[in-house]
Amino acid sequence: MASCNWAIADLPGLSEEHQKLLNANDIRTTHQLLLATQSPKAKHDLAAKLQIHPQYVSKWIALADLARLKSVGVEYCGLILHCGIASVPQLAQTPFNRLHQSIVKLHVANMRRRDLAPSVGIVKQWVAEAKNLA
Repeated sequence: MASCNWAIADLPGLSEEHQKLLNANDIRTTHQLLLATQSPKAKHDLAAKLQIHPQYVSKWIALADLARLKSVGVEYCGLILHCGIASVPQLAQTPFNRLHQSIVKLHVANMRRRDLAPSVGIVKQWVAEAKNLA
């Protein structure tokens, strides 16, 4: 299964300033970000080069990793990260029912709307796709 590649600007929560910093360092796609940060040292070096806290880079890496899944993409990667899942291998190990409950709880707490949460079938698809990619 091929993984998806997105424009860096499509990642949720990435400020325009951070997009410009990444673009200035030849990181324009999620795939380029993942390639540029394959080791802890590379991640730390990128944060130092951008003069930002390494936690930002870690967050972007997690979002880019999750967005590799076609069923997740940039639409749901932030939601999954907000539920405590930070990588495709971690998603592959997560029981889909438990993740769905966390997502529903998050939607109810923040938006007071259970109906906006993805269905259990969609969450099951994310986990299955993660297992195939991981």
